Amino acid sequence: MLNISQQVEELHDIKADNIPDWIFSADKPLILRNFASDWPLVKAGLESNEAACDLLRGYYQGVPVNACYGAPEINGRVFYNEHANGFNYSVSKADLNLVLDKLLAHQDDNQSPTMYVGSTEVNSFLPGFKQQHSTSIDQFRPLTSIWIGNQSRIAAHYDFPLNLACSVVGRRRFTLFPPEQIENLYVGPMELAPGGQDISMVDFDNPDFDKFPKFKQAIANAQVAELNAGDALFLPSMWWHHVQGLDAINMLVTHWWRDTPAFMGRPNNALLMAMLSLRNLPKSQRKAWKSIFNHYIFDHDEQQIDHIPENAQGMLKKPMDELTARKIRAELIEKLKR
Repeated sequence: MLNISQQVEELHDIKADNIPDWIFSADKPLILRNFASDWPLVKAGLESNEAACDLLRGYYQGVPVNACYGAPEINGRVFYNEHANGFNYSVSKADLNLVLDKLLAHQDDNQSPTMYVGSTEVNSFLPGFKQQHSTSIDQFRPLTSIWIGNQSRIAAHYDFPLNLACSVVGRRRFTLFPPEQIENLYVGPMELAPGGQDISMVDFDNPDFDKFPKFKQAIANAQVAELNAGDALFLPSMWWHHVQGLDAINMLVTHWWRDTPAFMGRPNNALLMAMLSLRNLPKSQRKAWKSIFNHYIFDHDEQQIDHIPENAQGMLKKPMDELTARKIRAELIEKLKR
């Protein structure tokens, strides 16, 4: 088992109605102990797994969920198949009641099959749940989803949105890496990945340091957050995180939101455009474009544009407004048609 001793900063006993505003603009992960301890699902889970499942059944209206199933031999690791051209689990539409029944039926197994329901938006699948499990971040209008499974291991990946992840049933372990550790995480294919997001190819339970030697550097910069039921983790945008369910039944509720206007689009789109247009240029040209990107994009906070008349500043004007964003998007669409 990977042993990472460094711990993220812990903020103890901060309740949902008493969280400092600065937390949700922090650039490092923070544990919020007992954040969701008053939630009905947390209380039910502390009573028993059966009670937690029964409470969920009360919200469920029968819309099939996406359920993952892996053989006992994968030991909970949600990953690729041997050739990395598919996955080591199957996905099907299923009645949530049946998934919960199977989780309960296997909860005492020494080695159970992997069962996992990922990113299920609560308003669509569990109407009424969010109203009885509200948070102080509702002003951000987050996308609230539930994740249900047993002792699964989700490979390290990053997400663009900010995330407030609440462990509601069972215990979770998050192994966290700052964004610059991408070089040491051995990221797999971009076109095909579990959950649609690029993942680390390293098996955290049994890392092969001959094949992945730089992973030792990632470990030196890692942090571990172990969450009990009722605890939450604030995860800033772009932090890599490996997520492990530690108990026979685990449930997590995530809240995703962005701190920039949605009209600006997703940065992933810019990455794909760069893959198409820049990645295969000669190195000297890539170096020139790197300077241009630094000037206009990455270091623009220090950029002075006073030498340009205000009425001619166009897309350089700060901050960008929605009309300008729409003009840029329309121009891109036209150029991509050629």
